[in-house]
Amino acid sequence: MAAAGGCPGAHRELGGCWRSGDGRGTAAPALAVTAKGPAPGLGDAGAAAQPFPFLFFPFPFSPCPAAAMHRPCWALLARLARARPCWGAPRRGAALRGEEEQFVFLEYEPELEAARGELKAEEHPRGPAASRERRARVVGAPPGRPEPSVPPSGVSCSGCGAELQCRDGAQPGFVPADKYHRLEESPAGLRGAVCQRCWLLAHHGRALRLQLPPEQHRRVVSAALQSPARHGRGPLLLYLLDVLELPDPLLPQLPELLSPQVPAAGVLVVGTKVDLLPADSPGHLGRLRQRLEAACAQAGLRRDALVDVRLVSAKTGFGLEGLVSRLQRSWKCAGDVYLLGATNSGKSTLFNALLRSDYCKSRAPDVVDRATVSPWPGTTLNLLKFPIINPTCDRIFRRQERLKEEALKTEDQLSSEEKRHLNRLKKQGYLVGRVGRTFQRQKSSPLIEFDPDMLSYSIDEDPSHSQKKPKEKEEFTYNEVKDARWCFDTPGIVKENCVLNLLTDKEVKLVMPAKAIIPRTYILKPGMVLFLAALGRVDYLQGEKPAWFSVVASNLLPVHISTLSNADAIYEKHAGEELLKVPMGGKERMKEFPPLVPQDITLKGVGTTEAVADIKLSSAGWVAVTAHEEAELLLRAYTPRGTELVVREPPLLPCISSIRGARIAGTAAYRTKKPPALVENLKTMKNS
Repeated sequence: MAAAGGCPGAHRELGGCWRSGDGRGTAAPALAVTAKGPAPGLGDAGAAAQPFPFLFFPFPFSPCPAAAMHRPCWALLARLARARPCWGAPRRGAALRGEEEQFVFLEYEPELEAARGELKAEEHPRGPAASRERRARVVGAPPGRPEPSVPPSGVSCSGCGAELQCRDGAQPGFVPADKYHRLEESPAGLRGAVCQRCWLLAHHGRALRLQLPPEQHRRVVSAALQSPARHGRGPLLLYLLDVLELPDPLLPQLPELLSPQVPAAGVLVVGTKVDLLPADSPGHLGRLRQRLEAACAQAGLRRDALVDVRLVSAKTGFGLEGLVSRLQRSWKCAGDVYLLGATNSGKSTLFNALLRSDYCKSRAPDVVDRATVSPWPGTTLNLLKFPIINPTCDRIFRRQERLKEEALKTEDQLSSEEKRHLNRLKKQGYLVGRVGRTFQRQKSSPLIEFDPDMLSYSIDEDPSHSQKKPKEKEEFTYNEVKDARWCFDTPGIVKENCVLNLLTDKEVKLVMPAKAIIPRTYILKPGMVLFLAALGRVDYLQGEKPAWFSVVASNLLPVHISTLSNADAIYEKHAGEELLKVPMGGKERMKEFPPLVPQDITLKGVGTTEAVADIKLSSAGWVAVTAHEEAELLLRAYTPRGTELVVREPPLLPCISSIRGARIAGTAAYRTKKPPALVENLKTMKNS
């Protein structure tokens, strides 16, 4: 091509329109431009501008033989490559290529991406299996190094409240030393940063094992409760109780916290995660509330100390508006509010929900960072807090007007965004609530800084770039917090004899139900066995008639039915494998996992429509047993050694066996059935 002779380097790499011998242009496809050597007329600048990422030509380009004619085009391309105008944020791992780091969590991403980059660059002589092994080894290891000589920062992690430090990776609040120093030198400093543990929980679902004994949890909570009373009033204790864990093993310990040194204004017990349980019969919420009141009385909570009992779901919003109204009525008789409860009882989720409700000051969501939420027990390690708004008469009136107006709406009157959010919540739980804000701070419109020098420059000039101003972290003023009352999220009290303490982070995510539980019912004859993963087992030893066994557990846990003669062999062969799923890791994992320990149980049936008892297999779930009236059953239940097995009488959901479909032919199983979700504070349309 004679026309290309003047600039062979440019013609070889540019995509556009080539000039043919007769002078007509031939269209070439739009291609990304890559300079493989010094461009004509640019000298070293042409070599420096490599590559030009994602640069395309929507217009016809026709090079000519003279090199001088190409200088404007090459200068423009080089400037565009340096400027990188509007192709989105820098890619992940940009720091490895010398670009500016721009990502939300500054703590660990470069190290993780560097590890992945090194793995891609390595040769793998042992094949794909060796590659996966190296990737798991590198990415699975916590990135960063400690620096024992650096003292603690005095700044709390915005995710868990632990003091940020880079001295010991096994202690709470650890940040790798290089990131720690980089954050210290940034304009915002360490404020707003999260520790390594919170970052891994939020972004990778991994939990680091920390050296934090249960005594330290109790010491932090006790010290907080014994602080001087504010406004002459003692604290209100908001005790969260996971209804799936009834009877709660820590509720009897609550009176010990209410010692004479803690002049508490009272205890408000909140049953959480009610959205996960299906309605087995009309009035099931009232029955659950009665069970909570009975558990409080059995634990020794005096009637005068028990302020109220509430049922909520912090995840779907059910019951939250009623809880906020009840808390606001306690304003005059209580000081600060403390969220207490066992690990993984939903404290951090409720803390985040209250932070975005009418319970906190209007500016609090912009100032206070959210607590890290994860299925891993013991997420919150120290005290997080937000200021409570003063419920004046005017504010209560405005809030009641908003609630009345929203209660008159139907689902058809909601916006498309609200409908999508509501449908998403319906898939997660059986009970859904709409949580709104009455008191919202009016945000000023952002000012657009206009710089004419950025928009007008000749083709021979490079555009100038003004430095972005760092976003300032909002702070409370002195007047806003000088007389404020605070809501504290405290560390979870570790449950002893709990199967979750034996599991890895991946196994915990399978065991803890994250969506509405769909009950699975089986009809068993004497001599049959039910496995709940490899975490529990129920043998039907003796009985005159078949009985119904309804499993209430995470939908991700498998249920396997076998005969008594084959049960031991099945457990020996499939524990740690895909059939029983949890624990996972094969024979090596099962060598360190405790063996199953039996406990004999005798029950007498009360009818084919009502369960007689629940066999609670620690925190893995429970099996509700339904038998014919007066029929006696001899059962043997197994749980791992060191975990607690509880026979719950009366059962939590007595009519659970009725939530089932038709019998599956040739098996002991029934088809599952999922009841519809109920939306609170929304008017239902009656069928005409």
